[in-house]
Amino acid sequence: MFRSRAKEEKALADKAVVTDSKQTRDPQAPKGRPTPKRSEAQSQRRSVAATPSTRKEASKRQRDERRTQLERQRQALATGDERYLPARDKGPVRKFARDFIDSRFNVAEFFLPMAVVILVLSMVRVGSLQTIALLLWLVVIVLIVLDSILTGFRMRKQLAARFPDQNRRGAVAYALMRSLQMRRLRLPKPQVKRGERP
Repeated sequence: MFRSRAKEEKALADKAVVTDSKQTRDPQAPKGRPTPKRSEAQSQRRSVAATPSTRKEASKRQRDERRTQLERQRQALATGDERYLPARDKGPVRKFARDFIDSRFNVAEFFLPMAVVILVLSMVRVGSLQTIALLLWLVVIVLIVLDSILTGFRMRKQLAARFPDQNRRGAVAYALMRSLQMRRLRLPKPQVKRGERP
């Protein structure tokens, strides 16, 4: 009658604990976690049973997993599926860099065909053709350098505007390396047409 309210609540709580303790509980079940469903328990048992018993089986399974992963990666490079792309090609910044390069003509992508023509001209035993081949080498190299500088400058500007909070490190170098490849040989395959805005 003259007790404080806190003491009364404590006494009630003690009685509640005593009545709850009569419930049966599995002593092996971890506290605070519900018992798993039968289907979950069976799938866990199957995964334990499926673990390889010998080293040979483990290496075979590892090879198979690696093969399937490489196949997925190869398909992703052809289709542009972001989930299975290699780490260097993943992310919105790298995707934008690829699309930026693929949407325009680059001087560097024509380097290989021009190099073949220049080599053929330089092998001909005519002095004037060899001089023209040498000049063409210089012109091509200067054009590639100028185009790469302009592309890098524009790309940095676009990346800063579109992805201010994301890591843009290495994206410009990645794009310039892509611009050196012929469009048909690029991986991941181009997803935009020339002239489209990324």
